[in-house]
Amino acid sequence: MRTTLNLTGEALAKVRQLAAQRQEPMGVVASELIPRALEPREPLTVRNGVPLFASHGSPRRKGPAPDLELVNRLRDEVP
Repeated sequence: MRTTLNLTGEALAKVRQLAAQRQEPMGVVASELIPRALEPREPLTVRNGVPLFASHGSPRRKGPAPDLELVNRLRDEVP
């Protein structure tokens, strides 16, 4: 099916670049990318109603975990 899309310059450049790398027409590449981009993603891990940004397998920052005293001190510093 043929249609016209108004893409941003950045989107067009990325599709064009990927099509050149794959040696495929831009329409083929766009037809593959669009449905994949619109597929529902895995839900975020949520704890107590708050989404978590790092999963349990992610590397954690080094250093001690913040305690209640630090949290309260930082909260009190906010103007």
